[in-house]
Amino acid sequence: MIEKPLILIANDDGYQAKGLRKLVELMRSIGRVVVVTTEQPMSAQSHSITTNIPLRYRLHEKSNDYMMYICNGRPADCIKLGYQQIMEQLPDLVVSGINHGSNASVNVVYSGTMGAVIEACMANIPAVGFSLDCYDSDAVFDHVDDYVLDISDKVLTKGLPAGVCLNVNFPKFSDEAIKGVKVCRQAKARWVESFDKRRDPMGRDYFWVTGIFIEDECEEDTDIYALNNNYVSVVPSHYDWTSYSALKTVNGWFENNNFDIK
Repeated sequence: MIEKPLILIANDDGYQAKGLRKLVELMRSIGRVVVVTTEQPMSAQSHSITTNIPLRYRLHEKSNDYMMYICNGRPADCIKLGYQQIMEQLPDLVVSGINHGSNASVNVVYSGTMGAVIEACMANIPAVGFSLDCYDSDAVFDHVDDYVLDISDKVLTKGLPAGVCLNVNFPKFSDEAIKGVKVCRQAKARWVESFDKRRDPMGRDYFWVTGIFIEDECEEDTDIYALNNNYVSVVPSHYDWTSYSALKTVNGWFENNNFDIK
């Protein structure tokens, strides 16, 4: 009998999030599942980790081939604790999400969902982040089932290149069926912030940050185009931030630099 794959799940929306429950349901249909999730919503935590307070976790749910732990840390902490302290062996796959909100384009930089994925990728564990382009806490996820299972199965059976993980985004549920999958690049976009300045009873200023998302491009090979046209976007991603195209240019700024840059 072939043993089911061992799957570690994390997220950044907290243990009560509907997207997490959907991902747990799907992963339990194909493997043995350990969930390590945040106690509170931790959106926009990126790859931050907890260093100034003790980390704690507790068992929240347990049944056959399934355990859920709740952690007081951040999404990346959940991955570290999961494979280093809670699990007795490395997982075959890490999945994060399903996030309530898009992590396409520059959103990936801020994403706690993808922070967990990058943490797993750094440990050479195959990892995928799943996000839905809908911020509603009661969002509909039923249209993503087949795609989550298919992508997860492909990663489990085919593997990923070293240092590479997947950032997967789903369009919001609509009456039109998803058209398919587009493997694409991250689009250029940006957030333009607006600061709502207020004053507390002590006379001190404070701010609520809001903003609008500006799409600077929507070429057919980008994740923004895929989502806007009802496709699933799959962006192969990595944690190496080196700009290889700029190495020679910046190297030329410095005299007596003997590095051989190819």
